[in-house]
Amino acid sequence: MKKLTFTLVVAALSQLAVAQAEPSWLRYPSLSPDGKTIVFTYKGDLYKVPAGGGTAIQLTQHEAHDFMPVWSPDGSSLAFASDRYGNFDVFSIPVSGGEPRRLTQHSANEYPYSFSPDGKTVYFGGARMDAAGNRQFPTASLPELYQVPAAGGRGLQVLTTPAEDVKWSKDGQRLL
Repeated sequence: MKKLTFTLVVAALSQLAVAQAEPSWLRYPSLSPDGKTIVFTYKGDLYKVPAGGGTAIQLTQHEAHDFMPVWSPDGSSLAFASDRYGNFDVFSIPVSGGEPRRLTQHSANEYPYSFSPDGKTVYFGGARMDAAGNRQFPTASLPELYQVPAAGGRGLQVLTTPAEDVKWSKDGQRLL
């Protein structure tokens, strides 16, 4: 019985060593505008790594869950969602690292989608104030579109109809 237990422990530890050598919880990759850097979520924190490979550098370190990184057009900052205050709010952080800045403060979950072409505004989704005529039943799975200044400020509703994963067209003229 002791030999079997020892064998199982060794097998479990060897699997743990493989899991640590090859992380399998890398999520939400986001490629920089210049294509040189990837930011991703690993175990609830944001990391950046050269697109060609290399050592990942941790950008956030908090017991909260940070995810859904979105690049500014000039590649200098990121917007991301974090549940640091209970529900998910939108935060921003310089790509070089630093203290995250909270951009939204609503009780509904909010998730970043895109920066405006000039980088001055962050577009995000949240189920705050859907027009009653737009819904057959209330649900947080159909968020409306909002915007908030990238430097911080008051959020404004852009669309009352459901909109998710909104991006700007390459010419900066349309939201897709």
